[in-house]
Formats: sequence, C-alpha cells, structure tokens
Amino acid sequence: MEIKENGFIFSDDSNLVDVTGVHHYLSTQSYWAKGIPIELVQKSIANSLCFGVYKDSKQAGFARWVTDKATFAYLCDVYIEEEFRGLGLSKKLMSLMMFHPDLQGLRTYCLATLDAHGLYSQFGFKQVSSPEKLMEIRIQDIYLNGNNKI
Repeated sequence: MEIKENGFIFSDDSNLVDVTGVHHYLSTQSYWAKGIPIELVQKSIANSLCFGVYKDSKQAGFARWVTDKATFAYLCDVYIEEEFRGLGLSKKLMSLMMFHPDLQGLRTYCLATLDAHGLYSQFGFKQVSSPEKLMEIRIQDIYLNGNNKI
C-alpha cells in the first residue's frame, strides 16, 4: 500500500524504512526505547507490520504493529519527526493503519502511551476496561543498562 498526499508518501513497504533514522529517533528522542541497539530496531522492523511517512525520500514518521494478523495487534514506536509535526500526519498515518487489510477483524488492538491519548481516542482506543487482567514483565531502562535478557 502506498498513498501520496500533499507531498508525503505513506507506505507499508518495510524496504523503504530508513533503519538508521528510525534507530536514531528511538534511541535518542523517544521516552520508551532510549539507548536501543540498532540490531534490535532492525529485528523489530523485520518482524512487524511497518508503516512509514516520507517526504523527499526522508523518513518523516514511523509506526509498527506487532501482530498475528488474525486476533491481536499491538501498536508501537509511533512518531513523527519534529519538523513535520502539526501537519496532521499522525492522524493520516493512524487512519491508514487502522484500515489496513491485514488488521481487519482482529479481537484486540492495543498500545501504550504516556502523552498521546487524545490522538488514539479518535480511533477508538480507550483505557483498559479490566486492567486487573493484565500482567507484564517490565525491565526499566533495559537498553541503557545493557541487559536485554529476562
């Protein structure tokens, strides 16, 4: 899938992803993946349904779904580069991703966010209805302390 709009290209072609650019953003600017090694970013892209936003061949934004394409999808690593914010790109990206053929009819779509509840609620995301059912193993600052094993 590739859509061109207002000089931007939105695509689900993982071959277009600028892995170095995505790594730079995630490892230096995100609050959720500070210090992530590039090898892990490469592996995550290879094993996810990825979406990119491009302007003049530059990576302007990125997002990926971890999914079995049958019952479950987890949205993560969503960002728009600062110079392209305020143009509605995150809304357009979300619209395209939510209607992607591989993501239709799933039982569960989920994500975690610290600061973008307003964006995601526009697409039907809500607070978890039964948080007591959820469990996790969370290793804080895993990439910064050099330990990426359980």
